[in-house]
Amino acid sequence: MSKEVESYKLGNIQVVITETDNPNKLNVDCNDGTYHSEFTVRMYEYKNYKRHMNQKILNGYKAQYEKEKETD
Repeated sequence: MSKEVESYKLGNIQVVITETDNPNKLNVDCNDGTYHSEFTVRMYEYKNYKRHMNQKILNGYKAQYEKEKETD
């Protein structure tokens, strides 16, 4: 199991950041109970662009719900 670096709520999205085998990369796991997303970021991006990363997460989840409404 990878070591957890940080865990926080972003609205209703649970974000968990863990280490990877590569010391320069982190795994970002996002889950709001309906949708799950997982991706990696470079350590530099995490430290310097976390706010931008969080905005992209929120926009991605918003887009999923909008796409779901269109198919209903």
